[in-house]
Amino acid sequence: MGKISPLMIAPPLVFAGFVVMAGVGMFRPNQDVLESTRIGKPAPAITTEALGEYPSVTAQDLKSGEVTLVNFWASWCPPCRAEHPTLLEMQAGGMSIVGVNFKDLARDAGGYLADDGNPFSAIAFDEKGRTAIDWGVTAPPETFILDKDGVVLFRFAGPLIGSDFEQRFMPELTKALAN
Repeated sequence: MGKISPLMIAPPLVFAGFVVMAGVGMFRPNQDVLESTRIGKPAPAITTEALGEYPSVTAQDLKSGEVTLVNFWASWCPPCRAEHPTLLEMQAGGMSIVGVNFKDLARDAGGYLADDGNPFSAIAFDEKGRTAIDWGVTAPPETFILDKDGVVLFRFAGPLIGSDFEQRFMPELTKALAN
């Protein structure tokens, strides 16, 4: 009987490893929630490049002494457009919102805000998406809740509309505002 090559055993072992990883992933709690590595940590820096004539984001905007939202958005993003009225309502109610426009054209983003209103106190222009990578953003829109000291309390992936917004985001925002 011949000797069995390790190369013959490797593919089934690799396949078995993938099956185990998939099984663990399928049965983990909160499968629908994308965890953020930023929760409980100071907010990462945001590019200081401004979008056109809008005020740029400063470190003080993230540590303003009040709860602040950081919203990653783009003018080409339909869910971002869907959540825009919610952002305008929150801003009208006194919520401090910092915008990070990413992977967009400045003229398109500026035109969108000029046409539909600007809910942001300051706007960063992250043309290449480097700030979004530092924050762990997977796709727009994503919104982070920061405490008064600039610590990330919560990350919400998706538009700020509908039952998910009401059942997951709003309780976290209410809790942050109460502290």
